[in-house]
Amino acid sequence: MTVPAPNNIAEHYAGMNPTIAFVGAGPTTIYTLNALIDHASVPFNLTIFEEQAGVGRGTPYRPGWNDPAMLSNISSVEIPPLAESLVEWLGRQSNERLVRLGIEPCEIDDRAFYPRLALGEYFVDQLHALIDRARRKGIDVTVRTNCKVIDASSGPVGMTLSVRPKRGPSFEQAFTHVVLATGHQWPAEPEVRPGYFLSPWPASALAGIPPVPVCIRGSSLSAIDAAVALAVMHGEFVEAADDMLSYTPLPGTDAFAITMISRKGLLPEADFYFPLPYEPLAVCNREAMARLAEDGGGDLLNRAYMLFRQELTEADPDYARRLQVAQLDLEGFAERYFAERMATPTFAWAESNLREAQANYEARYTVPWRYAILRMHEVLETLVPHLNDEEFEHFSRFLAPVFIDDYATVPHESVKRMLALHRAGKLDVIAVGEQYRVDSHTLEGGATLIKDGERTHYPVFIEAMGQRALRAKDFPFPSLRRQGVIRDVNPANGDSPSRGIVIDDAFHPISEDIPEDQIFCLSLPFLMGRHPFIQGITSAHDMGEVVGERLAAAIGRCHDDNATLVERTAA
Repeated sequence: MTVPAPNNIAEHYAGMNPTIAFVGAGPTTIYTLNALIDHASVPFNLTIFEEQAGVGRGTPYRPGWNDPAMLSNISSVEIPPLAESLVEWLGRQSNERLVRLGIEPCEIDDRAFYPRLALGEYFVDQLHALIDRARRKGIDVTVRTNCKVIDASSGPVGMTLSVRPKRGPSFEQAFTHVVLATGHQWPAEPEVRPGYFLSPWPASALAGIPPVPVCIRGSSLSAIDAAVALAVMHGEFVEAADDMLSYTPLPGTDAFAITMISRKGLLPEADFYFPLPYEPLAVCNREAMARLAEDGGGDLLNRAYMLFRQELTEADPDYARRLQVAQLDLEGFAERYFAERMATPTFAWAESNLREAQANYEARYTVPWRYAILRMHEVLETLVPHLNDEEFEHFSRFLAPVFIDDYATVPHESVKRMLALHRAGKLDVIAVGEQYRVDSHTLEGGATLIKDGERTHYPVFIEAMGQRALRAKDFPFPSLRRQGVIRDVNPANGDSPSRGIVIDDAFHPISEDIPEDQIFCLSLPFLMGRHPFIQGITSAHDMGEVVGERLAAAIGRCHDDNATLVERTAA
């Protein structure tokens, strides 16, 4: 494809406002639109396409997709504010609405965790406020719900979207700029075989599961969500006097029990107290990572780990001495980090860790080593695109699990629920290591766990490992694959690890065949090879800031080109 000179693009759109499309209307679009409105100085036409009947929630916060009992794992203080913070929004809601959302009005706090559906309603209101603000600035906004974008293709002067409405004929529409923000990618029907579920979402799909033994592969937040959804179908959690919970099964549910399996057999730890905004790092910071990436030397991951180790030692000398961090290479540190927990019964550790986290919250005390690792995960992530394949595999196997364990803590209420289920004899967590197999093609349905020569059949088996990184072949817009705009960092037919699609730091797919700023890809599963920790609301905000500012600059250039063309024509 031959890209025309910039003046041809201007001539094509002479006298027209730039046209921008957002595909998807969840938090990523909301934060990108917020940044775009902040930075835009000239009017433009905006169309938002959403497959669902309403806008703003995105998959993680949508009714039906999530059970009302499911909690978000981000507190108000961590959510970047839009027109208002989450706590401010909650504070002006009626008691009736709060109770409907499962929130006690007297317990609203910026450090509290709220049901996912409550965050969904917050984001709906924030998007509508953003649209009103955009229109007041002269931006022409069209919202098209119940419209599925089934394809996108790149041309020399814009993008063409193929759209299939829920009602009415399909159509195509061209735009100067497109932002793909399609979010997580899960199967629409998770029960792919009787009793075997490829994901725990939508939660409504689990509603028909009878009170039978259930196995959940995974033990992180996704698995906890599945366990909670099942538990409230077959019983109820009851507040106890000691600030704990008990679980009361419904009559006729004696056979109901959940087994979570994971390599290490660990539950996530309880959310810990830390100050925001982040305090600066002394050694292992972004500037140090930039110097490592620029100096061209080898052994990049190991040199970064040396800085990680030094920062951790300076932040918490007692922890460093206890683990003997100074003597540990990367593999050794990863093993030592998990060793004490793996040697302790899972639920005993969970109960002790919960008490510690509760006490630290009460005292507003920050555990230094936890906070240091938390801040460093975003710093080390900036180095990932510069690692060679061997280093990337090493990072993914050893260091990434440490970071994920540290930042993917869960609400205290979630830990209480897991403890309550265990005390009621309804939950166990077992470590299966690396050498096991799951046979999901059984005549009796569900799946069979095969470990050390033993076979254990479960009538229901749920995969709950969270979103995995996807390759270009899974990209939902086939024309962009055929055009070579969307392609893998590493070919799928090689032995190299999957590292996502080829994008730059501004989230453009890298291709010589498309003009600058024509397309931005913010679809999370395809970015995780370059940005392995990119899931969540804070990531949506950070991506939105980058893309919103770039879009505003592109709109300004288009406006200036039009003005120049008009002057030239008049002359």
